[in-house]
Amino acid sequence: MKKSIKNIYLTWRTGKGGSRIPVGRIKKNSSEGVVFNYLKKGVEEAKKNGFLLFEGFPDINKVYESNVLDIFGHRLIKNERNDSKYFYDFWMIEPNKRDDTYYLLAMTQGLVPTDNFEFLADFYPRKSLCFITEISGLSTTKIESSLINEGDILKSVLEKDNAYDQYAVALYKDEVKLGYVKLINSRVFYHTKYKPKVIVHSIEKNGVLKKVFIKVTFE
Repeated sequence: MKKSIKNIYLTWRTGKGGSRIPVGRIKKNSSEGVVFNYLKKGVEEAKKNGFLLFEGFPDINKVYESNVLDIFGHRLIKNERNDSKYFYDFWMIEPNKRDDTYYLLAMTQGLVPTDNFEFLADFYPRKSLCFITEISGLSTTKIESSLINEGDILKSVLEKDNAYDQYAVALYKDEVKLGYVKLINSRVFYHTKYKPKVIVHSIEKNGVLKKVFIKVTFE
């Protein structure tokens, strides 16, 4: 079976509405296994805003070759939890990969409510690639919650001249710009020959849209 995940990038931001900064990269291959290293440029930028190195990886100059998934895997849900089925269903996790930590980090983003780290996958442009991600920029656009519903199909537009992200992908409902595909996750839109289909997967709202998760499929 062809791999769908190139690398996973560790990103950090100051909080809701803050820009995501890639501060590290997790790579997996047959010769080296799974390794993690910091991205020095991103770390230096993030430190200006209070960033601290990830616990368990204290050396910015080191390439970590052992216990990488053991440490990052603590962020993932345990199979024995009562809500694990909902979690796997929400992120559309393949049943035979529920013990694959690398895959789970990439597909669920390793989100926890206690910090501002996210694990964002750079995907290979495979046909039938499918993943869940989130619309970024909603705190800026402040879209009324009545505008979209779960199941809506959104239009994706490559913003090749975007000053912040060279792989920016804007998302629209009709003619209204909602925001963007998350950083890193957006790269595959630029590298694929397959047509993307973006569907609203889940909505959190309170007068305005708070969080909108989307299902992205390449056909």
